[in-house]
Amino acid sequence: MGSVLPSTLPSCSVVVPVRDDARELEGLLAALRRQSRAPLEIIVVDNGSRDDSAEVARAGGCRVVVEAEPGIPAAAAAGYDAARGEVILRCDADSRPAPGWVAAHQDAHARHGASSVIVTGPAHFRMPCPFGAVLAALYLGTYMLTMSAALGHLPAFGTTMSMRRSWWSRVSGGVSRRCDVHDDMDLSFQVGPTEQVRLSLAARVGMSPRALRFRRDGRLRWQRAISTLRRNWRRQRPWERWAARLAPATVSRRWRRANGGAA
Repeated sequence: MGSVLPSTLPSCSVVVPVRDDARELEGLLAALRRQSRAPLEIIVVDNGSRDDSAEVARAGGCRVVVEAEPGIPAAAAAGYDAARGEVILRCDADSRPAPGWVAAHQDAHARHGASSVIVTGPAHFRMPCPFGAVLAALYLGTYMLTMSAALGHLPAFGTTMSMRRSWWSRVSGGVSRRCDVHDDMDLSFQVGPTEQVRLSLAARVGMSPRALRFRRDGRLRWQRAISTLRRNWRRQRPWERWAARLAPATVSRRWRRANGGAA
């Protein structure tokens, strides 16, 4: 791929929803200070923390937004609403982005244009090699495959994702801010049939293995997944999403054939 001119790079806001996660937040902010390209701002959304998460954020030079409604969906949305950058990057307090993480998201949006409304990346668990990579491939691979089937396109992965602020402004009214949904899944359902979710391998992050606590949190995750699917399938079934996404390509092929072009 060709290089991206600095003058075409969009400004970036990083949004981090946090609740009682001060120590993990310290690690994330240290990683963000090592970025090859600094973001315009880092917004930490304090979602009712009882520890010193907000103080850690302020000490790290972040903007702190307070969101009283409990749950990641409300906290993340509050951060997106407050963002000033042209592109909004999202990660979690336990994310550990490499130094080129901001640049990878920035470059992907600049390269692919306005139709690519979301960029997402892979992750690995912060565990001894090769366990972290293998478990992450199973965990994330399952999510990507099942949700791609439900959506008709790649899903966003909230641990490392970004979107155009202009797109968020258009779709934010259709996004749930209730705590009974997965915010990244719900956001993915807002992607239209002519819009794209891009995968950038360079936007990889490390993440805490606490996501593997299936005994403790597994049932809640499944309940949220089912609630998210039900909410969005009321409006459009998977086969309807696939048909809408394939329709422009079908029309384009027919047009090319009618005009003597290649199929």
